Formats: sequence, C-alpha cells, structure tokens
Amino acid sequence: MGTTETLEAPSMTVEVTKEHHWLQKFVGEWTFEGEATMGPDGPPMKWQGTVTARPIGDVWVLAEWQGDVPEGGGPGISITTLGYDPQKKRFISTFIGSMMTSLVVYEGTLDADERVLTLEAEAPDMMNEGKTAKCRDLIEFETDDHRILTSYVLGDDGEWQHFMTAHYRRKA
Repeated sequence: MGTTETLEAPSMTVEVTKEHHWLQKFVGEWTFEGEATMGPDGPPMKWQGTVTARPIGDVWVLAEWQGDVPEGGGPGISITTLGYDPQKKRFISTFIGSMMTSLVVYEGTLDADERVLTLEAEAPDMMNEGKTAKCRDLIEFETDDHRILTSYVLGDDGEWQHFMTAHYRRKA
C-alpha cells in the first residue's frame, strides 16, 4: 500500500481592512435624482430612482439601482459591486445595466479625508457607438446620508469633461 498525503485547503478567511469597513457606508436604501448632458448642444436630461445596497460578507457591497433611463429609455436596472483589493491597494468596482451590453470594470482610490472615492474605467462611449472612452466617477460623501456621484469622460483634447451628476439620499 502507498502512503496517503494529506492536502490542506487554502484558507478561506479574508483579512478585513479599514477600506473594507469604509465601503459599508454604501449599505442601505437610497433614493436618487440625476441630471446628464449627453451632447454639447443637448438639453440636460433628468432621471430618478432607488438603490438598495447590501453587504456581501465584510468585504464587498452589492448595489441594485432601479429607475428611469435618460433619453426616454424607460425603466432600467443596474448592478454595481464595490470592493477593495489589498494586493493592488486599489478600490475595485463593476457595473452592468439593462441599458448596455458591456461590463464596466473600475479601479480607484480614496482621498486622504476618506470622503471622495475616485474610480476610473474604459467604458462604452455614449457619444460614439461602438467605441470606448476613459471615464472617471467621483463619489463624494457630503454626510453619511447624502452622497454625490459626478461623472466625467476624457475628451479628445485630453481634458475631463463633466457630463453627469446624481444626488443619493438615504431613506429615513
């Protein structure tokens, strides 16, 4: 008879960092209203909806958005994940929505005051179908119950151009 070697499974425990704890600020029920400009000559478009965000263990947040889609797109749903990768020392996020066929993957950092999370990605270009553009989302916590999402796209001139702002308020 041969010898039997015991293999140990890798540890399934995760070290929770202060960055993971910070992400828990997103957990809860929120309402939002937003305004976007989809072109240089277009009028601002407004939309509103709700977000339900829940923790996935102690290291992830899963948020489901439901509301109007700008440009008369009707009702829409999107899912966002938020986490922190200690090896990269970067926040990470994904976004999918019923209004698009792409998965958007973000990476970013938190400012020193721990109020503004900046996430960047290569995402579908809303102005040029079939192309992508660099985008930047700033999520600023005004208070624990009010956050502002400000979105930018990198223009051909190398400048970040603001195109969307949304205010999120925690439901009472």
